[in-house]
Amino acid sequence: MAFVAIYTVGRLKHPYEHSASREFFEVGYEVLRQAAKSGNLIKEFSPYGVPFPEEAILGDGDPILTLTVWKNLHSLYRFTYSGQHKQALRDRNKWLGTHQEKQPTYVLWWAEKVTEVSWEEAFKRYNYYIQNGPTPFAFDYKHAFDEVGETFLVK
Repeated sequence: MAFVAIYTVGRLKHPYEHSASREFFEVGYEVLRQAAKSGNLIKEFSPYGVPFPEEAILGDGDPILTLTVWKNLHSLYRFTYSGQHKQALRDRNKWLGTHQEKQPTYVLWWAEKVTEVSWEEAFKRYNYYIQNGPTPFAFDYKHAFDEVGETFLVK
């Protein structure tokens, strides 16, 4: 049974101490609580102490990176576009700056084991996606693939 991993990338508009950034983290905490309660979130990786690649560090605003593993693509998609997470996506312009052109805000991939997922793997998949576009190795919701590499419509 394969699991799906998602790596997200963003940049805070304001310093950590700013009220908008504090609100972002408060909302994010609640979103992660909801994810954990869903029963479909397998693992959340902490970004603390992770040596971020140079492209994640350079630029305006502090980087906000997340890495999680989910039971399947359907449950991740449903979570992404429902509840508190859906509202957070609507409100993201209050907290996060605009992304560079052609730079995705997330990338998805399949892993046979949760232990195959790591920050290093996330950076590799993200860079691959930037260079090659969506493939079974790294993809997005609009251009999704199933566990065996066949195109897949996510609903």
